[in-house]
Amino acid sequence: MLNLDGLIVEFDKGLRTLLAKAPTARPYPDAQSDDAVMDEAEKKHAAALMRINHTGEICAQALYQGQALTARDPLVQERLKHAAWEETEHLAWTSKRVADLGSHLSLLNPIWYSGSLALGAAAGLLGDKWNLGFLAETERQVGAHLKSHLDSLPAQDAKSRAVVQQMYVDEVSHADMAVELGAAELPLPVKLAMRGMSVVMTKTVYWV
Repeated sequence: MLNLDGLIVEFDKGLRTLLAKAPTARPYPDAQSDDAVMDEAEKKHAAALMRINHTGEICAQALYQGQALTARDPLVQERLKHAAWEETEHLAWTSKRVADLGSHLSLLNPIWYSGSLALGAAAGLLGDKWNLGFLAETERQVGAHLKSHLDSLPAQDAKSRAVVQQMYVDEVSHADMAVELGAAELPLPVKLAMRGMSVVMTKTVYWV
C-alpha cells in the first residue's frame, strides 16, 4: 500500500503527463524526414490522427502507472516502468508532431487519463497474469490501430509516418514482453469491450 510520499510521487507523475513537456532520450523519429507539401484538408486529417495517437499515449501512461501500483511481482513492476518510459517518449513525439501540423491536443485528456489510471489499477488487482494479459491485449489493439493510421495518413507525410512506425515497433515489443512474463489470454467479451471503448475514444478525439 502506498504511503503519503508515494501518493505524492504518483500525483506528480499524473500532472507531468498532462501538463509538462514530455522528455525523450531517443531522437525524434521524424528528424531525418523532410516536411511534405500538404493541402489544408490533409494537414487537418494528419493532425487529428496524431492527436488520437497522443491521447492513446496519455491513456498508456495512466494504464502503466495504475498497473505498476498494483502489480505483485517486482520484475513485472520494473518492466512496466521501463515500458512507461518508452510511452513517455511517444508523448513527446506525438505532441511535437501535432504542434508542427498546426493543431491542438485533446481537451479531454484529463478524463481519458483518470479513467485509464483506474482501469490499470483494477487490472493489477486481479493478479499479475491478468494484469499482463490486459497489457498484452491493449498493446495488440494499439498496434493494429497504428497500422491503420499508416494506411490513412497522407502518402507524402513522411514525418508523421516515421513517428507512427517507431511507435508501432515499440508497442509490439511491449506486447511480447507481457507474454514473456506470463500474460493470460483475455476472454473474448473483454477484448470486444476494450475495442468498443477504443472506438469511442478515437472518434471523439479526432475532433476534440
